Amino acid sequence: MELLVAYEQDPAGHNMAKYLAKNMTQKDGIFSGKNFDLVIIPTPAISADWLEQKYHYDGFIFLSKHAAQSGELALTCHSTGNFTAAQFGGNDRQVAIPHPHLQKAYMRKLEQNKKMFSDFQIIIEATHHGPTALSKPTIFIEIGTTEKQWIDDSLCSSVAKLVLETMSEPIPKSPIAICFGSTHYPEKFTKELIHGDHALGTVIPKHSLEHLDEELFSHIISQNKEAKTALLDWTGLGTHKQKVLDMLSTTNLQVFKL
Repeated sequence: MELLVAYEQDPAGHNMAKYLAKNMTQKDGIFSGKNFDLVIIPTPAISADWLEQKYHYDGFIFLSKHAAQSGELALTCHSTGNFTAAQFGGNDRQVAIPHPHLQKAYMRKLEQNKKMFSDFQIIIEATHHGPTALSKPTIFIEIGTTEKQWIDDSLCSSVAKLVLETMSEPIPKSPIAICFGSTHYPEKFTKELIHGDHALGTVIPKHSLEHLDEELFSHIISQNKEAKTALLDWTGLGTHKQKVLDMLSTTNLQVFKL
């Protein structure tokens, strides 16, 4: 059983949660459903490393707002983790266990319904922010990009409906890949996720590769135990190509260049 989580002061997350809670039963602050439960928490989602002190589930799906300086409208979904000092929740140099199959199913659902969101970019983000310490798979589903979208009940309900559909259907298994390179909004990896064969684990963007050393690399590998593949955005690795290749040569991962 999965747990969906929304922060009470996050307007987008709270609006999605309100839609989902309509057909759920509540007891002791937990909304119960057939395929998942739901809680609304009093602390920010990015600092919810405490969840397992109170809730015990097979995975955690955070419903959240998405903000970006560009202001470009986006519907996003990403795993969590910090490759350097933790500035926005979680712990330093720690990545969460990703939720690759659910992410792939949800992003494909978004793509199938993209006519409903014609003004929005549908794209994943690289792994970033907390929480990082949960022992079960963790993923963020986000609505961007300004308060106008976060408080739009119709938009939030439409996205929540697709979350509900995703969670109500069997989620297929796909081969899992760890991703290296590209930007914070990795177009090649998004394309592979939606149209290709792979589900995606941790996504390490080019600007974080300078922090990648043997200790952090080993930790990332251990948090992606089911991964069989490494996907490289070959033109998006910058000066770190050889370092990444050398580290991957110590693993059994099959390497593909995109």
